[in-house]
Amino acid sequence: MKLWKNKKNFPLHKRLFVQLYVSFSVILFAFVLVTGITYMHRFEESIVNTYKKTLKSQGRHIAKEMSLFIQKNDTEGSFAYQEYLDSMANSENTDIWFLDSGLSKTPLEKEFTNADITDVRLSKEVNTVLAKAKNGKVAYASGYDGIYEKTMMCVAAPLYNSKQEVVGIVLLNSFVEQRDATIAASRRYLLCSLVAGGLIALLLSWILARVITKPLSRMRQITRELAEGNYEKRTNIKVYNEIGILAQGMDMLAQRLGENEKERKSMEQARLDFFSNVSHELRTPITVMRGYSESLADGVVKEEKKSDYYQRMITECKSMERLVGDLLTLSKMQNPHFVIEKEPVNLVQVFQDILRGLQASEQENHIEFVFSYATEVILMLGDYERLRQLFSNILNNAVKFSSPGGHIWVTITDGEEICVTVRDEGVGISEEDLPNIFDKFYKSKLRQNAKGSGLGLVIAKYIVEKHQGRIEVESGLGEGTSFRFYFQAFHGEWE
Repeated sequence: MKLWKNKKNFPLHKRLFVQLYVSFSVILFAFVLVTGITYMHRFEESIVNTYKKTLKSQGRHIAKEMSLFIQKNDTEGSFAYQEYLDSMANSENTDIWFLDSGLSKTPLEKEFTNADITDVRLSKEVNTVLAKAKNGKVAYASGYDGIYEKTMMCVAAPLYNSKQEVVGIVLLNSFVEQRDATIAASRRYLLCSLVAGGLIALLLSWILARVITKPLSRMRQITRELAEGNYEKRTNIKVYNEIGILAQGMDMLAQRLGENEKERKSMEQARLDFFSNVSHELRTPITVMRGYSESLADGVVKEEKKSDYYQRMITECKSMERLVGDLLTLSKMQNPHFVIEKEPVNLVQVFQDILRGLQASEQENHIEFVFSYATEVILMLGDYERLRQLFSNILNNAVKFSSPGGHIWVTITDGEEICVTVRDEGVGISEEDLPNIFDKFYKSKLRQNAKGSGLGLVIAKYIVEKHQGRIEVESGLGEGTSFRFYFQAFHGEWE
């Protein structure tokens, strides 16, 4: 399949705009043409029928009036009859003949006739209408007339005497120049309308093709941007049809691709950080272990000091084990797809379990824990093990930085929010160090932090965020430290 890199190289006849433009133009122009021709045909029929009806109506009227004059035998002496003849003589575009039918025993008087067609060669159409008129019918015909040497319209109507015998015929011969002129003018108007309609069809086709292809062209550009990794681009197409839905889907796709790319970079960076941190943090204890092992293997260590070397090696192994565990936990917490399993957890029970485990430290360091809470059950939705890990880290730090004989206060208050406060009387944190305590591998220069990994508070912060909570710290050198944790209380029913 051949792919076209840009619009300029794309064949003209294959462009969607050209195809739509030609299609719309042909359809609209064909519609205009068919409509115009059909209208003209119907219009011409209407004109002819109108002339036909008018001429037949005129023939009936003249035949009726003349029949009255014939029945009254009112001719030269009648002013009305003479006036009527004068009015018919002034008829434009129409010759009126009064003929004897030749059917009655009493022929039509000469005063009522104005034409003799005995020696005239009439056309077939005229003979047909005359024959119908002799039978008492009003007949119509149209065709070329040899007498006038023109196309004529004729109507024949019977004239009756007092005995209701057909004694005569009125023949109306009408010239069709006016009708033909009207039709010719209509055709000229129609032709102008067709030309105007064709131009309008071309303009509408261009507009329609443009309306459809413009957003598609925009989407093509955005697709190319997405293919090149630019996920910030958007179509910004605001039309409420299928094209708008497609554009909206493309914008959503671009957003998802951008989010996935950020997550990928974040995970890649987390992976690199993990390996970098592991290699950096394990280098020192591995070097120490290697030094102890080589000393023992070379036999340079005296027998009475071997147990001390072994104990140091065990301590370093525990430190490495703890460090690797913290790194794995941190890596898991940094994963945006990691979701903790939540269930109703009683924070009072969590601290009771932690404090029971710290009884040995309490006796060894002469530290007194003061635990106060509002009720026996204070519930929140969370992961028991993660919450226990969180508060264990905080309490262990409080013990580590407290002086013998000190106090550590743990307070839990309940309401719309649960507030957990852990306060100690330890050495505190300096104003310079306080903004950095949640940074990875950050450790103060205090001797109590010599064996720390620098990950405890970082992990604590991630656990709080995974529970949609927040953490606040207040401290000062020699003033102790106070950690406050806020969580959403749970007062509903668990499904």
